[in-house]
Amino acid sequence: MSAAPGSEQPGLQRDVPLQALNTLALPGRAAQFLRIVSPAQLNLLPPAPARFVLGGGSNLVLRGDYPGLVLQMAIPGREVLGRDDTAVYLAAGAGENWHDFVGWSLEQGCPGLENLALIPGTVGAAPVQNIGAYGLEVGERIAAVEAFDFQRGEVIQLPAAACEFAYRHSRFKQEPGRWAIVRVIFRLPCPWQARLSYAELAREVATLAAPDARQIAAAVCAIRRRKLPDPQVLANAGSFFQNPVVSADHAAGLKAQFPTLPAYPQADGQVKLAAGWLIEQAGWKGRQLGPVGMYEKQALVLVNHGGASGADVQRLTDAVRADVREKFHVELQPEPVFL
Repeated sequence: MSAAPGSEQPGLQRDVPLQALNTLALPGRAAQFLRIVSPAQLNLLPPAPARFVLGGGSNLVLRGDYPGLVLQMAIPGREVLGRDDTAVYLAAGAGENWHDFVGWSLEQGCPGLENLALIPGTVGAAPVQNIGAYGLEVGERIAAVEAFDFQRGEVIQLPAAACEFAYRHSRFKQEPGRWAIVRVIFRLPCPWQARLSYAELAREVATLAAPDARQIAAAVCAIRRRKLPDPQVLANAGSFFQNPVVSADHAAGLKAQFPTLPAYPQADGQVKLAAGWLIEQAGWKGRQLGPVGMYEKQALVLVNHGGASGADVQRLTDAVRADVREKFHVELQPEPVFL
């Protein structure tokens, strides 16, 4: 249901600046803004010409002012739900900080998310993009997602299979105006097994005979801190482009021409390429276009050196994609949402 005509939900704000709420520090204002701390608030939303669900703002390119209602998901809560013979189950509210939740899960003696340590953002945003790093995607650890369905006007629970998780993709990303995730339920397999298939992570822990989950989390954090800038110091949205997936024939042709190209065969016969390598080879590592550029230590990361707008980010995005397309005949897709 919606708020009655002429009424206004407590906490609703108007003409709210969003620059501090996106990690690229891009300017823009929301015509309406509401901080959601309880799922019950979603039943009482005021009418709005458009609606956008905001998490930690770490996967967002703000193009300017937003004419509709921005919902900042800030629902708290973390709990261990229970165990069975095969797994331990945890739950967290959508507003919980993702990295803090990963650390908390380890403190509870519940390993399984350590490969995803230090990823910016919130728990509620994690399933949308199906965040992944160092050989693990969050969809592999999700049992169910509880989300408010704006079409039905109620919170429903979607089992993992209904979330349609794929590489940097989910049902929530496919249907952005329909869902507001309020809680995520995780299934962490028992007994725990280290996930060390990612070569860089394996090298980081090579001196440890049998690294435990906390040591793996620490190694992941060390790698990420070496490669990625702190958004509080240099504004960025993390990895900006998805790793492209191409046909085996296309990959073979590229490998013949560029023998050092990192390429990873997929279960469906296609091959995933390293977007950062492609961008670096196209000459964009450390290069700027106006106030924005690709990070000097990791070509996959787009950074705002100060004063950038959404239009500046769009120009750089288009330029990088064009150069990679010309050199490799590969189409890059940005990871962030362009609002």
